[in-house]
Amino acid sequence: MSVHSEIKKITTHTLQSMKMKGEKISMLTAYDFSMARIFDDAGIDVLLVGDSASNVMAGHETTLPITLDQMIYHAQSVVRAVNRSLVIVDLPFGSYQGNSKEALNSSIRIMKEAGAHAIKLEGGEEVVESIKRIVSAGVPVMGHLGLTPQSIYKFGTYAVRAKEEEEAEQLVRNALALQEAGCFSLVLEKIPASLGKRVAEELRIPVIGIGAGMHVDGQVLVMHDMLGITKDFSPRFLRRYLSLYDDIKTATQTYIKDVKSKDFPNEKEQY
Repeated sequence: MSVHSEIKKITTHTLQSMKMKGEKISMLTAYDFSMARIFDDAGIDVLLVGDSASNVMAGHETTLPITLDQMIYHAQSVVRAVNRSLVIVDLPFGSYQGNSKEALNSSIRIMKEAGAHAIKLEGGEEVVESIKRIVSAGVPVMGHLGLTPQSIYKFGTYAVRAKEEEEAEQLVRNALALQEAGCFSLVLEKIPASLGKRVAEELRIPVIGIGAGMHVDGQVLVMHDMLGITKDFSPRFLRRYLSLYDDIKTATQTYIKDVKSKDFPNEKEQY
């Protein structure tokens, strides 16, 4: 029997057990009560309240503008919906970089005000001090390496990271440093599959991929991409499971037509 099906409530310990037993971890982003309720009911292992809310919920070009208050609002909505999934919340840009005390305060706010189960932050050796401080306060931390969207202006591109040997070795060093600092898990974004495999094998902690190949310990996708609500984003790693953009548009057009033609509401749909 799988770890996933036995567990009534997923914890960081559950994810560790899943890695040890070779059972893949499923993870999606969520930002609101209604969708989180569906995902939790479907049996998703982990829900990430991603700073991707900046893009898909607020319409910003990057993840940079979203604030800590806004992240807490989204996290509160998701936590209210969840009975079983582990809920992890992104620390937004500017709420942790360069200051471990601020990083700790931001994390505590997310845990206290949203009731989240863990936080996630981007970066390698430069955030180790912050991670140690947050973990020592009892807050579980998930790391994030590879393509780190909060550093998009530094990279200047959303291209695949760590294709060169030097950057690949640096990524492995960073991954080990994050594990040593106390991270319970790690996200690897948009890196070669062979490097994803290497990191997952070298680390004790679960490694979740988004465009990191099939050999990592689990996968995460942005909900809007997986469901086909977005249309203008088609990286190689994305598999669309529905085409909701078209379905919702068609349903809306039908509704408009029915209202205009006085077909809605009909005799049975009024008091």
